[in-house]
Amino acid sequence: MKGRTPLPERLMDEDKTPDQASLFPKSTGDKLREAREALGLTLADIASRTRVPMRHLEAIENGDYGSLPSPTYTIGFAKTYARAVGLDEKAIAAEVRNNPQLPLAPVTDYEAYQPSDGKRVPSFGLAAIAGLIAGLVLIAAILWYGTNLFRGSEEPVAPPVENTIAAAPEATPTPVSGGQVALTATDSVWLKVYDATGKTLFEKTMAAGERYDVPQDANGPMINIGRPDKIQVTVNGSAVAPLGDGKVAIKDVPISAAALQARGSAPTPAATPTSAPTPVATATPKTTKVPPAFQPVVTPTPDADATPAPATTPAP
Repeated sequence: MKGRTPLPERLMDEDKTPDQASLFPKSTGDKLREAREALGLTLADIASRTRVPMRHLEAIENGDYGSLPSPTYTIGFAKTYARAVGLDEKAIAAEVRNNPQLPLAPVTDYEAYQPSDGKRVPSFGLAAIAGLIAGLVLIAAILWYGTNLFRGSEEPVAPPVENTIAAAPEATPTPVSGGQVALTATDSVWLKVYDATGKTLFEKTMAAGERYDVPQDANGPMINIGRPDKIQVTVNGSAVAPLGDGKVAIKDVPISAAALQARGSAPTPAATPTSAPTPVATATPKTTKVPPAFQPVVTPTPDADATPAPATTPAP
């Protein structure tokens, strides 16, 4: 029967004298068992009060600490058991802790890292690949932050036009004197002016009447415009030939004073011909038809030189 000391052991305990009891001190499990039995409690009663499984209580009474979960749980269960039967829980915990049968807590064995171990040192090939990757990342960072190679041009993109942009033929410049080139918008129009190196000098959507003077010291200025018919070009205040008829956009057209003067001046509007006077038609008098009965009788006048016709003799 569980919870009761076997008969041979009890007989042996009864046969012990006080001297033998001092030679063979009671175990922690015996002290807990005697205190429980003195209170008339069973292991089931202790398990119900302490919430400790009864198999663990039996293991503590029998000194079978190896079947318990761990030394920490063993000491905690023993203290709870002692508190339930009225014993000194600290003394019971100290006895259990110092019991040689209590298993030691597992100790984690850490293996020291030895840098001299060749198996733990990266191979030469791995170190070379890591160095190559680091160098490529450094070069990419220098190119990204130091140049515009990967970021593209920062110049704004010209708005798209419906017609295909065709480069206007360049006129052969003739040696003429320079002058101030002015671009005046006759309507809202977008244009871009840049020099021979591609540097933007002016870019804007001009309103009607707005004017832009091309710098006289610009290096080969050129123009990109979608509607060249909406811009008036003058050199020193004199109008020059239009840059285009507006049917197609133009690009890379020189607008230096020399190039514009070589294109010629703006055509003079032809005089409007005066219309010839229309001849006035003469009214023809309308003839009224007179009936024969009302027409006057015309009497013929005899001619003196006329020879009378011979009389005709009737036949018998």
